[in-house]
Amino acid sequence: MAALAILSSCEATAPRGPVPIPPTRPEAPARAVDPQLPVRSQVSRDLERHYQRVQSDLKAQGLLRTDPGGDDTPFAAHNLAANFVRVALYDEYVSRAGQLVPEQTESQLRRWEIPVWLDIAFGETVPPDKRQTDTAALNAYAKRLAWATGHPIATTTGSNANFHVLVLHENERRGYGSRLRSLVPGIDEMTVGAIESMPRDTFCLVFALSRGDNPAYTQAIAVIRAEHPDLLRLSCLHEEVAQGLGLANDSPSARPSIFNDDEEFALLTRHDELLLRILYDPRLRPGMDAATARPIVETIARELMGGES
Repeated sequence: MAALAILSSCEATAPRGPVPIPPTRPEAPARAVDPQLPVRSQVSRDLERHYQRVQSDLKAQGLLRTDPGGDDTPFAAHNLAANFVRVALYDEYVSRAGQLVPEQTESQLRRWEIPVWLDIAFGETVPPDKRQTDTAALNAYAKRLAWATGHPIATTTGSNANFHVLVLHENERRGYGSRLRSLVPGIDEMTVGAIESMPRDTFCLVFALSRGDNPAYTQAIAVIRAEHPDLLRLSCLHEEVAQGLGLANDSPSARPSIFNDDEEFALLTRHDELLLRILYDPRLRPGMDAATARPIVETIARELMGGES
């Protein structure tokens, strides 16, 4: 799947202080909408037909699997550790002359150190059934991610949201810049431009933002095309939110995994849950490079796999 996971920076307007673990909250309800939806553009309708064909073609090839992996996708501790290093400690894109350029570069460990509060917002032309489906999916996924990471992750409808999931049709996304600047004050224009000008072969994207040179994330924005059929939208939700937690790269050797551009798996797998468990293990710290993190990662991977190597 063509998707971006970019570490960007924005200026903080206030210092970060200690943040308590979020209390249990009720699930975020689907938002009420006016039954008289605005008219969508013809471009958006054409894209909807295109992505329906894409999903059908991928499924016909046996791709977009929704199982967590099984006997046909074995992996051992050394595979898990190597995949973690490639997915969590390398970047897929670099910024050059104000543009995002595909280039694999070694990076540093990045993750959230504060609670993650997810919210979901929809373009005004997104119908109620899609809103209800995607809101329920995010509520369920947040619980799964909190379990997998051991980190406080939950949904919210309040102003405390720091990870924004946007489900937008083409015409809405192209003019979303002012809303993005309101959601994340100080967001840079490269990020806004990349979101507004997403090419057709980019299914979805995420920007995880930090303050200055601090490798700990404090904000994130994931953008999902509302034109996608249900499985592609859910696949985007799984991949972009997980990447926004710190698994920013893709690797052709990661299997069974959504962090692989081969489209074999649509949804988070057991392998991917273990990658998240490693990422948020307290023995690792934001800012670690691959050489420092690798022996720790190998130890954790062996523990998670029951001592297997």
